[in-house]
Amino acid sequence: MINLPREYKERMKKLLKEEYPLYEESLSEPPVRAFRVNTDKISLPDFEKINCLSDSRVGFAQNAYYFDGDKIGSHPFHHAGMIYVQEPAAMAPAECLDIGKDWKVLDLCAAPGGKSTQIKNKLGKNGILVANEVIMSRCRILTGNIERLGLENTVVTCMDTPRVSEVFAKTFDMVMVDAPCSGEGMFRKEENAVLQWSEENVKKCAQRQRRILEDAAAALKSGGYIVYSTCTFSLEENEMTVDAFLQDHPEFEILPVSERVRDVTCEGIMFEGCKCKDIHYARRFYPYKSKGEGQFMAVLHNKNAGSIRQVGSIKRETAGREVTEFLDSVLTEYNAEDLTVYNGKPVFLSPLMEIRKGTAFSCGVTVGEIKKNYIYPHHQFFMAMGKHFKRKIELELNSRELSAYLHGEEIGTDCDDGWAAVTVCGCTLGGAKVVKGKAKNHYPKGLRI
Repeated sequence: MINLPREYKERMKKLLKEEYPLYEESLSEPPVRAFRVNTDKISLPDFEKINCLSDSRVGFAQNAYYFDGDKIGSHPFHHAGMIYVQEPAAMAPAECLDIGKDWKVLDLCAAPGGKSTQIKNKLGKNGILVANEVIMSRCRILTGNIERLGLENTVVTCMDTPRVSEVFAKTFDMVMVDAPCSGEGMFRKEENAVLQWSEENVKKCAQRQRRILEDAAAALKSGGYIVYSTCTFSLEENEMTVDAFLQDHPEFEILPVSERVRDVTCEGIMFEGCKCKDIHYARRFYPYKSKGEGQFMAVLHNKNAGSIRQVGSIKRETAGREVTEFLDSVLTEYNAEDLTVYNGKPVFLSPLMEIRKGTAFSCGVTVGEIKKNYIYPHHQFFMAMGKHFKRKIELELNSRELSAYLHGEEIGTDCDDGWAAVTVCGCTLGGAKVVKGKAKNHYPKGLRI
């Protein structure tokens, strides 16, 4: 049994009343694990044909499965970006409302990327995601996950939230705020969350969350939505934060969540002094009620109808002939309108989203580096554009060649000479340079088994 702080136990007894023993008992059970299918890489029907990992579906998330066992991160499906391992309750916030296919969405506190990648799967080819993380080390992890999943029209930024709201003022149809919190909902999963808990930290987190919500509102278009979430149970960080925001922003209202999320969660709690009569629209995910850890979520809607921010056109830098010649030699097709240059590297990014120079950590899909008129392709280029490669090396699941490739070894092939996408079950694992029947491994060293 987890040794809970005395003050925390007293707070939770007041919050849950007669249900508290059920909550405490749930903490002795093992954490629930799940993964989502990356539908930007493989459709759910196609994945189901090859699925050897689980047949236990997460009911409230359209493309997710519960699973047991270890080492799923070393499975070829993970390397190929077909799946993303994510705690199931953490999937609920992105399921709270129906996301438009052509929306521009900001994930303001994005690392490690679970909610970002989940949101991107809901956007169509014209939808654009900006995923922000202020801590550089976590930003690198976020970028790595976006690259592994081969996501297009995704920009990663590394800024504090006031800077994000300045650069992208009144830009987004939706802002996801998965706010840093005291982590009470993760006690069963993360021992450090228990050790670091204090009432003082709860109050500090609540103050920071209110500041972050202000920045989220500034980045939102009129008529847009904020999904506010935490992985904690405290009133201060949840209902009280939402209520205070709504009092400061009469242009916002709280809305009911989707039925699929409502079915697995409990109502928000009306507290003494609460001004928002609809605070029950907020939702709480409890580990003794549903399969997963703790989560809070609320959908906040800007009621104002108005014009969106008018942005002056930012001139896009044109890629040189060596880039287009490389692409013509490697790909069967690509959208030339999406091709531009950012920070000296050719990238694919929809012209519907202009990014100022120096504001993005990673911008769209990086084609590669230009070295003396030679293009050295980036791993992200293979992962996102592999489906369009002229040359493909398909490796059988559980084959010696597949194991050798993931270990960074050279493999034999009958593929024509040139850059090739290496695939498993039709999904790209990475790339290789084929020379006279030998595929020279281009899988990044940091990702190899």
